[in-house]
Amino acid sequence: MRRRKGEPSSHPRSGISLQPQRHLETMPQTPIFSSMLGSSCSGQVQPDMGERSGGDLVFQDGNLISGSLEALIEHLVPTVDYYPDRTYIFTFLLSSRIFIPPYDLLAKVGQICTKQKQQMEAETEKAKLKSFTAKIIQLLKEWTEAFPYDFQDEKVMKELKEITHRITQCDEENGTVKTTITQMTQNLILSLTTRNQFQEIREKFRQPVTDKGAILKSKPQAAQKDILSVCCDPLILAQQLTHVELERVSNIYPEDLMQIVSHMDSLDNHKCRGDVTKTYTLEAYDNWFNCLSMLVATEICRVVKKKQRTRMVEFFIDVARECFNIGNFNSMMAIISGMNLSPVARLKKTWSKVKTAKFDVLEHHMDPSSNFCNYRTALQGAAQRSQTANSSREKIVIPVFNLFIKDIYFLHKIHTNRLPNGQINFKKFWEISRQIHDFMTWKQVECPFEKDKKIQSYLLTAPIYSEEALFVASFESEGPENHMEKDSWKTLRTTLLNRA
Repeated sequence: MRRRKGEPSSHPRSGISLQPQRHLETMPQTPIFSSMLGSSCSGQVQPDMGERSGGDLVFQDGNLISGSLEALIEHLVPTVDYYPDRTYIFTFLLSSRIFIPPYDLLAKVGQICTKQKQQMEAETEKAKLKSFTAKIIQLLKEWTEAFPYDFQDEKVMKELKEITHRITQCDEENGTVKTTITQMTQNLILSLTTRNQFQEIREKFRQPVTDKGAILKSKPQAAQKDILSVCCDPLILAQQLTHVELERVSNIYPEDLMQIVSHMDSLDNHKCRGDVTKTYTLEAYDNWFNCLSMLVATEICRVVKKKQRTRMVEFFIDVARECFNIGNFNSMMAIISGMNLSPVARLKKTWSKVKTAKFDVLEHHMDPSSNFCNYRTALQGAAQRSQTANSSREKIVIPVFNLFIKDIYFLHKIHTNRLPNGQINFKKFWEISRQIHDFMTWKQVECPFEKDKKIQSYLLTAPIYSEEALFVASFESEGPENHMEKDSWKTLRTTLLNRA
């Protein structure tokens, strides 16, 4: 199954592409709306919450499947006798940005709230007014907690303050409501500050090393460190990789993932949307995958002696296996992708000495045939283990991010945003929300492994070779075997020497 001599890799390792794919039939898909989450996440109206529906909302077996934008907004806003299901709140707030900017949505919510409040004031029903106020504040609290970045703009924050002021101005004696609003505002500011700090200091990923004068020498520097000099235990390295994964994925928010849908709509309509936030968090996480793949290839190709190079390959096979056992599928795929890069795959003499049985098992798990069926089975098993886990170690699920993104894209492309009657196809957004909800649940798991600063530093700062430099190192380790490789080797050598 392992590739040989320039055979293209079937594993996803390139950066996130926001361009439409040509062959949708080969794009990874997942079973949509399985029963894993139960009724609590099915979008079904909870009987104890009260049920409110208008002529512009369509339900099927108790589930909301479509509606006009105005009706869906009204369905979001509580009344004295009604509070929306939490899964509806999450799904609508997540998907609404496709149709209306957060500021405009908040303003409409405020208008509906004000109208209801005025009606209750006219009827002088103070008890109902207090109940209504508490529910509105609860809705705003859930909104600010789930999507804090919706409030990054000053005018949105101002609108939020105005709504809370209008809703509570006749209930100034209610200290509980005031305390809730204060805590909500403080937590929102803290969330925005934390996220903005990440944006300011976001990953300064290593630039691939292209000046490889050292490679062109007959021997490497004796003092040059490799991964084995820092960590020779595959389990420990897999645990440290899991630390890196969970730290990076913690900076991804639901609205970031929804950007994929809105961005694709912009491309399909041949227009640019100025309100679309840059997907830097997605790109940063995807860059980590590519960096890890290139680091693996660098560590293997730069080893001059065949015996040590063989040991390095076997070490990374063991690391990938430990990642699989942990549930860290993203690092596992990155490692396999690195070993399947042409500069590594062409090292026939090295691979002939490697005990490949374990590697073949790993490649079987990541076999792209049948829409990555084997991987999806393993992922489902890890997800089920996570649901019933008693320890943090068993809760870890880190999916292959590139495939997860393609799943979201595929769900978006096979379902229209609107039905022929013009209503929003809310069933589609339940399905997308289901996928994103799972991801958000998995990313919240606290890493149970002790962090090793030395290993972390090496993983994040060790130099990595460019693809050109990897080929040079590969040819230095095992010379070219045919005329094509000899020509490539000569061209690369000349190019890099001229740069140096």
